[in-house]
Amino acid sequence: MKSKIASKSSARSPRSKPRPVKPANEGSGLAVLALLLALSIAAAWYVYAQGWTLWYGDAQAHLNIARRIFDSREPGYEQIGTVWLPLPHVLMLPFVQSDALWRSGIGGVIPAALCFVLAGWFLFQAVRRIFSHAAPAAAATAAFALNPNLLYLQGTPMTEAMSLCFALGLLYFCARFRDTRSPLDASLAGALACLGTLTRYEGWILLPFAALYFLLAGGEKRWRSVLLFSFVAALGPLYWLAHNWILYSNPLDFYNGPWSAKAIYQRALDRGLARYPGDHDWPKAWQYYRAAAELCLGTPLAIVGIVGLLAAVIKRAWWAVLLLALTPAFYVLSLYSSGTPIFVPQLWPNSWYNTRYGLNALPLACLGLAGIAALMPTKLRGAVAALLVIVAVSPWIAYPRKTTWICWKESEVNSAGRRAWTQEAAEYLKPRYHPGAGIFMGFGDATGILRVAGIPIRESLHEGDGPMWLASAARPDLFLWQEWAIATAGDKVSTAMNRMRRGPRRYECVRIYAVKDSPVIEIWRHIQ
Repeated sequence: MKSKIASKSSARSPRSKPRPVKPANEGSGLAVLALLLALSIAAAWYVYAQGWTLWYGDAQAHLNIARRIFDSREPGYEQIGTVWLPLPHVLMLPFVQSDALWRSGIGGVIPAALCFVLAGWFLFQAVRRIFSHAAPAAAATAAFALNPNLLYLQGTPMTEAMSLCFALGLLYFCARFRDTRSPLDASLAGALACLGTLTRYEGWILLPFAALYFLLAGGEKRWRSVLLFSFVAALGPLYWLAHNWILYSNPLDFYNGPWSAKAIYQRALDRGLARYPGDHDWPKAWQYYRAAAELCLGTPLAIVGIVGLLAAVIKRAWWAVLLLALTPAFYVLSLYSSGTPIFVPQLWPNSWYNTRYGLNALPLACLGLAGIAALMPTKLRGAVAALLVIVAVSPWIAYPRKTTWICWKESEVNSAGRRAWTQEAAEYLKPRYHPGAGIFMGFGDATGILRVAGIPIRESLHEGDGPMWLASAARPDLFLWQEWAIATAGDKVSTAMNRMRRGPRRYECVRIYAVKDSPVIEIWRHIQ
């Protein structure tokens, strides 16, 4: 009797032999996939109908980077740029070639929404394997998919849904490998990890732990599995280092180059900006990330998730807990090392910025919720799972207002000024601009003016056009021929334009848009 109990218990350890796997219930998996797809489409349509699709500045930037790869003076690979990883833009590329999908933002929503669907499906399949029961898996998936902050983000061209998709895909194939010891599962786990490293940088921190997992769980042929996983997964970081080395002569340009978060922060400090909360302060870094996570998840799910992690460990799912905890740990480390700021309304400076990073704790909390359900007796498991889901979504049921969705609120507050001047500038420029006249500008928020006005990006000369743009910024008197310019007060374009107020080729500032808590936008036109 003791030997049977020991055998059953050890079956959940990564070091154990492959255990027999019951045939998967394909029907339930397909039903979950269909429900997730319906939910995703409904949420994305609601976001679009309300006009929220491009409220996040980063959403518009991702959309325009994908568009400029083919719609530029110098189209091609180099338009991928640096700092932001390339996969989201590559996934958007087939869709943003349509003018309608680019201008509406839907071209960037489609891949994000599909990744949301896959993320939920991966979570369901992984938790069902980990706890050997569908009820905990369904509860985890429901708590994940019904989170309004995630539903909002997957309805925009943001990268959070994509990152969660690849992280949960890695979790799923790790769970499969525990049962099968198949080299194919190790390779597929590596492929999902590789895609994650090309989506967001938190995907990089998962690779060493996942490799260690395959070493512990691989049995007699563990080294084959480790090498397969590591070879495939490492292709992502190696490619990105090579990309930066070849194009920017610095393999770490994304980390310490002139447009890196580190360099931008240092320039802000040099101008007298106060240090970010958490900068080389572990307690404060943890405090701010915890606050953001609680706002994104809702207090009930945050509490249930923390308590449930103990249950997950009791059920021998410690490896899954560690894997999903690595991404939140990455953000605490980023706050400490000053690479990433997070501002929340209840803590100084009492504003909204990067609150969405708290969503990375959502899979971990959902695993904890599933762990509680898995500990229940079989007869009670379904009822307890349903009750836990109700508890998890209770804040959104009790207060069904969009202002309680912290990610929506952040985008609404931070985009108000940008939306105002983008619309006004587009309405001014659209009837006056003639194809071929040319627009000199930086590639940033102002590119949204072109999108709203229906002007192709190739009509502009922007920073992604390399030497042409640099020459025009340095010596506009010699190289600048564009009729129009769009500048942010104080930037290189504005400086160049001010130098052209006099001389044989003159420009005049014809419009200035000054909106509270927003940069001043200038429109210049050649007058002589």
